[in-house]
Amino acid sequence: MNRDARNDRLAAFHADLAGIDAAGRRRQLAAREGVDFASNDYLGLAGSARLRDAVRAALDAGVPVGAAGSRLLRGNTEWQEAFEQKAAAFFGAGAALGFGGGYQANLAVLSTLPQKGDLLLMDALSHASSREGARVTRADVAGFRHNDAGHATDVIADWRKRGGKGAVWIAVESLYSMDGDCAPLGELADLADREGFLVVDEAHATGVWGPQGRGLSHALEGGDNVITLHTLGKGLGGSGAILTLAPVLREFLVNRARPFIFATAPSPLMAVAGAEALDILQDEPGRQQALHDLIVLFTREMAARLPHLPSSGSQIVPLIVGPEEATMQLARAVQQAGFDLRGIRPPTVPPGTSRLRVSLTLNATPADVVRLAETLEALWPAS
Repeated sequence: MNRDARNDRLAAFHADLAGIDAAGRRRQLAAREGVDFASNDYLGLAGSARLRDAVRAALDAGVPVGAAGSRLLRGNTEWQEAFEQKAAAFFGAGAALGFGGGYQANLAVLSTLPQKGDLLLMDALSHASSREGARVTRADVAGFRHNDAGHATDVIADWRKRGGKGAVWIAVESLYSMDGDCAPLGELADLADREGFLVVDEAHATGVWGPQGRGLSHALEGGDNVITLHTLGKGLGGSGAILTLAPVLREFLVNRARPFIFATAPSPLMAVAGAEALDILQDEPGRQQALHDLIVLFTREMAARLPHLPSSGSQIVPLIVGPEEATMQLARAVQQAGFDLRGIRPPTVPPGTSRLRVSLTLNATPADVVRLAETLEALWPAS
């Protein structure tokens, strides 16, 4: 390689970043500052004494920090197996399988389980991790309008008319991370019973919704055609993810899923933390109730102050501003007032729908919630 080529080999990366700058979309890592209205630590478990004590006791007992290998080598530990058994029982499934994160788990499921000749059918607002799985799946891929089970039915019927003969894998989120709305799981489950399988990402519902935080799909768990993803890094306060599914599908993933086979296993300490978090959900129902009280409080305060902004009814409240620059200016102003509230813009959300994403967590008090509503009222751009 000559000197000019060496000097120029980073030019394409500089140019790409310059283009992001010109579009006003350069991302930057930001420190944690202000009252938490940005994280997914919905129940405030990430810093809880019980999780700290559980991990400390595990370390004192000799539980290793790292798994030191993939699960199929030496990375399989008694603590991970115990947690999987506990999670399967808690959520009501036949089996469970742990992963290092929700992205990895979604990638594993959608790149492995749908087979050639099948159809992977995805909600229009499916997470990037699901779309990555769809990118490498062997199945046909199609989408349906957000939360529109009727349209999903029509898409399947059209695929069948064109010769589609395999199983249909319907992939949705139970609670959508940027809109805060819920999937019509009952209708979709009925459709899956007729056509194939239902894959539900409960990332933002686990711990928050359902009996003792079992999620919005809790009534469907245990079905042989239902695969559910519960992340540990949001409502449960740790890191990683757990799939709940039929035993044969678990074994299929162990033998066929490349994101499982070739990845270092999750830390045994996260299995300990996950098991403790499930105990907290059962022992401390007041956390779930306190969060729902904050949801009601914020809904009431915003309805009184900015009634033109609709409420999601969940702990995730999108406040649509529209233009990107106005959104980011408003986010900076709210941050300067002492709140960690982030602006979300394309490509994360569709053009023209840039927003503030309010995430209600137990890291904020009722007084903080009222102050945020007051601040938003004072700073909201005039129409």
